[in-house]
Amino acid sequence: MTAFHINGRAVTIDAEEDTPLLWVIRDDIGLTGTKFGCGIGMCGACTVHVGGRPTRSCITPLASVAGAEVTTIEGLDPESRHPVQEAWADLQVPQCGYCQSGQIMQAASLIKDFPSPTDQDIDAVMAGNLCRCMTYVRIRDAVKQAAAQSRKVARDD
Repeated sequence: MTAFHINGRAVTIDAEEDTPLLWVIRDDIGLTGTKFGCGIGMCGACTVHVGGRPTRSCITPLASVAGAEVTTIEGLDPESRHPVQEAWADLQVPQCGYCQSGQIMQAASLIKDFPSPTDQDIDAVMAGNLCRCMTYVRIRDAVKQAAAQSRKVARDD
């Protein structure tokens, strides 16, 4: 049995300790926003936050999240109003959409670490999240818009 929190809710999972977190999230918990892409941690479609940090859930064993807080795309903002989610919608970033939950989770972490990201910051941090449709220019624009919105909200508070 492995106990942790997911999107603010306590869960206890009865699964093998080496089961990839991705499959626990999708199959045991029933949250399907996190996607399977490559299964070897290379594409980023499965990115979630563990303890606030972006993590490839397809290669993260269940045992490693014991006691941790896991946030999936469903928990980033209950109303899908996170600045990154809003920027993605405003700029119509997705084409096929398959990679988007992982892209959004990575971008949310990026703007937390780099409140005013440069193109180089964005390219470096987002490089490991692959997009088959090649929407990288729109992704970069959305990250900039989300960062600007986050800074505005912070100033207004």
